[in-house]
Amino acid sequence: MAQDSSFEQRQDEGISVFLTSSALDLSGVVASVKSPKAGALVLFAGTTRDNFQGKSVTHLEYSSYPPRALKTMLSIAQTMKQKHALTAITMGHRLGVVPVAEESILIAVSAPHRQPAWTAGEEALEMCKEKVEIWKLEEFEGDQGGVWRANRDGPTHVPSDLASSNDISR
Repeated sequence: MAQDSSFEQRQDEGISVFLTSSALDLSGVVASVKSPKAGALVLFAGTTRDNFQGKSVTHLEYSSYPPRALKTMLSIAQTMKQKHALTAITMGHRLGVVPVAEESILIAVSAPHRQPAWTAGEEALEMCKEKVEIWKLEEFEGDQGGVWRANRDGPTHVPSDLASSNDISR
């Protein structure tokens, strides 16, 4: 779980959430949820793809208010752990520039059985995309610029050139 001193990590029993500007460490996140009590381990790795709606993507850039985002992530993880009787859950999100083919988010869950692990992993991801206070700037190739979005795919929001002229902070 790559960490950098700029961002806090919050933990509860069997729960870890973190934000970092460093590359995410898949094996570290998997190791954080492994347990002899768990018969299933599910890892979701959200990776920057090279295109969106027919446009070539050069990179994504994520921005957040870390104290608030971590609080929301912790709440989601606690809910998932209780609701699905998980052994453990770790959620980590990268901030700053994330190049194509690198991970933006990792969610790992472990549970005694596979179905709760699958379900909890999917629900945690959807809740994270819906609720966590993280925004992304999607930069396109050439003179197409970029657009700000909430941390999910969907309708575009403020074009990046308008964001800078209207003083919207990253």
